[in-house]
Amino acid sequence: MRDIEPKLLDDLTAAPALEWAQEWSDETEARLDSSALRERIRAALDADDRIPFVTRRGEHLYNFWRDGDHQRGLWRRVTVDAYLADQDDWETLLDIDALAEEEGKDWVYKGATVLPLSWDRALIRLSRGGADAVVVREFDLETQTFVDASDGGFALDEAKTSVDWVDRDTILVGTDEGPGTVTNSGYPMQVARWTRGGERTVIFTGEPDDVGVWSGYDVVDRRTVVTRALDFYTSRTWVDGEFVDVPDDCDAIPHRQWLFIQPRTEFAGVPAGALGVIELARFLDGAREFTVLEQDATVEAIAFTENALLLTCLVDVATSIFRIALGTWERTELALPEAASAHVVAASPLAGDEFWVAASSFTTPTTLLRGDATGALAEAKRAPAHFDASGLETRQHWVTSADGTRLPYFITGDFSLGARPTLVGGYGGFEVSLTPAFSNVRGIAWLEQGNFYVQPNLRGGGEFGPEWHSQVVKTNRHKVWEDHKAVLEDVVARGYAEPAQIAIRGGSNGGLLTSGALVQYPECFGAAVIQVPLTDMLRYHTLSAGASWMAEYGDPDNVDERAAIETWSPLHNVRPRDEVAYPPALVTTSTRDDRVHPAHARTFALALWRAGQPVDYFENTAGGHAGAADNAQVSRVEALIYQWIDDKIGKPLA
Repeated sequence: MRDIEPKLLDDLTAAPALEWAQEWSDETEARLDSSALRERIRAALDADDRIPFVTRRGEHLYNFWRDGDHQRGLWRRVTVDAYLADQDDWETLLDIDALAEEEGKDWVYKGATVLPLSWDRALIRLSRGGADAVVVREFDLETQTFVDASDGGFALDEAKTSVDWVDRDTILVGTDEGPGTVTNSGYPMQVARWTRGGERTVIFTGEPDDVGVWSGYDVVDRRTVVTRALDFYTSRTWVDGEFVDVPDDCDAIPHRQWLFIQPRTEFAGVPAGALGVIELARFLDGAREFTVLEQDATVEAIAFTENALLLTCLVDVATSIFRIALGTWERTELALPEAASAHVVAASPLAGDEFWVAASSFTTPTTLLRGDATGALAEAKRAPAHFDASGLETRQHWVTSADGTRLPYFITGDFSLGARPTLVGGYGGFEVSLTPAFSNVRGIAWLEQGNFYVQPNLRGGGEFGPEWHSQVVKTNRHKVWEDHKAVLEDVVARGYAEPAQIAIRGGSNGGLLTSGALVQYPECFGAAVIQVPLTDMLRYHTLSAGASWMAEYGDPDNVDERAAIETWSPLHNVRPRDEVAYPPALVTTSTRDDRVHPAHARTFALALWRAGQPVDYFENTAGGHAGAADNAQVSRVEALIYQWIDDKIGKPLA
């Protein structure tokens, strides 16, 4: 059964592919006794002392919560006073476990959009098995029931839908309504205004080669904002139908009477990666005199309260957050906990000047802080560690890549123990920044045993601004692996581990990283975990949402870009074991992943097996691109992965 025609693995749910995946997955799981680790991880994920993260909607704080009794989760709310007083006074609005049982569906909660100002209706997004595609249903928060479509309730069939409220009887919708309504990537190509009476008016249409078209409604200024994403890094924006004329590689953020921009290349005196602002009306009239709010650090994220801009910045992957008063632009740096990485988890112009910040490090559990109009932070909740973190420290080192570029990495562990088994993460793409963060799962399964964890900041991420990303896209993609290899070699040179003691792990684009490392420099490590990966890079643009990523990887139909891709596409560079011996690999995916097609993982595992290389395979039947949809699934997959890693590199060197 192991050998199969590769094209059969393209079918997500056909019997041959599912039987093939199930048989191999069962074999992999049966060889590993991960039950004890699974239960411990599950207990930490279900623990009642976790922080319930919240967003304010009117007078209530809303939270989505999973625990041992509610694996699919509860959407619930509480008053601010009760939350801050640690009173267990939550009001359950929607029980996803009960809903799934009642309807006989594998529902996974994907979020809710609450009707602004009145806060008495919501648009609930539900996914089958954790896929990106969702159904959308209107929910009455007063009666805590769905509004039936026969009674005028808004309801949208399964699709990769975007939706926002205009008012109680009107919504903005981007969804799949048949040919001409979705892009080649499977995302909305048009925006329509739907009324409760059934009227549908298309207000904007993009092009099939776009990534997608999205819209939002600003209830404060009563205006519609439409964004047409040309590719992953270029877009165009319209405000009430009026085009915001900035370069396509410049992010335009209209807010109140201002226009904020983040250019990827210099524009109107605003440097690449900086943040500029101008009055929107003046800009639309032709003015281009921006005030530069930040240019010395990497702008990681922005958020708004009623009267302020919250600006999160990185300097050498260390976080700072500033509160900037709107209009005066007076700047106050928030007093974050020492040695913490932090991000704004909730803020809204409709919630006054309240905002919420989460802070943690590799060795310090998360603290949730509540901010006010002065920028002062007060501790609201603190999470405990569910493993022994004593003796753990974090160091940051810098290495030089093949082309002379310097890049940092973090290493965490007990440095008094000498060379140890070392797990190396990594991503290196899509402007995603990897900052220090606490993980009970990683602590329980890996750090507590005295092992090291390494988190590299590879080019392709967003840690050092737009150029840090742009210099490794398309025909320069190989530089990401040069960075990764330099980190692995430095870990060995500093005496932290021998190559045989190193495991690499990555998911999605990080799975492309680890599968590419396996076929390019297998001598640098002892095991590779390859999760929900891209591997078939000569046809990735034809699978699921792959067409949306050509600005990152290149176009396989372009002669020059295809030639570059052929040199590093993992699937097409697998060699037989009599030519080169690869370290063992574990390849995982989810049947319900409709973002990165499971065929990438399936065909790569098959190719390794056919080449005589050591490979194990595991496919979760649910979970979507995350690979797991609830705490039971997360604990199962994480325990399997960590037990597999320990089995491969956790033994003393001979």
